[in-house]
Amino acid sequence: MASIGTIAVPHDVTPYLRLVALDGTLSHIGHLGTITVQATDLLTGRKKLSSAGSGGRPATAAMLEFCAQHDITADIELLPSARVNEALDRLERNEVRYRFVLDMSDLPQNP
Repeated sequence: MASIGTIAVPHDVTPYLRLVALDGTLSHIGHLGTITVQATDLLTGRKKLSSAGSGGRPATAAMLEFCAQHDITADIELLPSARVNEALDRLERNEVRYRFVLDMSDLPQNP
């Protein structure tokens, strides 16, 4: 069983490794920066930590297609783009549980 990490800023991976199943892998996509991992967090449960860059547009498209085929989704909070300032304020106060997605359909369309 594999888990995919997509957090795009440096963070402690320890709590996420503890969620990985026996013989599982935590695969992080994108640049994480410098991290420290305790060997016991990998040894307990025979876990693996892997990483990969984004791979560009073709790899991203293939990954999204794979996710669609296997019903892999992300937890998000969807806001209309008119509420972008609210989203930025909440990000600054660290009041976002998952990821914000701005719905751009409320913007005027250019012909």
